[in-house]
Amino acid sequence: MKYNNKITPVQPGGDPSLDQTVLSRLAALKAMSVKELKAEWEKLISTSAPNNSRAFLEFRIAYRIQELTYGGPDKQTRRLLDLLLADEVEGTLTRKGQIADPRNPVVGTKLIREWDGTAHTVTVLKDGFDWGGQRYKSLSAVARAITGTRWNGYRFFGLRERKRGEA
Repeated sequence: MKYNNKITPVQPGGDPSLDQTVLSRLAALKAMSVKELKAEWEKLISTSAPNNSRAFLEFRIAYRIQELTYGGPDKQTRRLLDLLLADEVEGTLTRKGQIADPRNPVVGTKLIREWDGTAHTVTVLKDGFDWGGQRYKSLSAVARAITGTRWNGYRFFGLRERKRGEA
């Protein structure tokens, strides 16, 4: 979908007066009627609004205001979204499986976690994880198989980045 409006990227926080203008425009959306939101949609997106859902119109118009002010997604993100869209349109999962989670260790890495006195070794595969000769799609699934309870897999295997202030 092409828009007529030109996107001129600026970093948020770089110009306080610009940020204030954007915030004012976003706040004004809450006070608009659905009819006014549809008119704003047509002004910003150059098409008629697809529906009368106030929440949808507010969210999408708010995104467009910020997109026009600060710029849209970077090239890498647009490429990733295009791949995912192609999967949806074609009804396949081929590309989705090729998109690696950046949190995952390098393929072939062995993760070792002790649980209940037993050391459990998980091997990172291209399309998932291997534990005990069985394949899993996620580390959370492996952690659940090991413990019998739900865990964040990255946290269970110590791969989650620590937040400031955590010991």
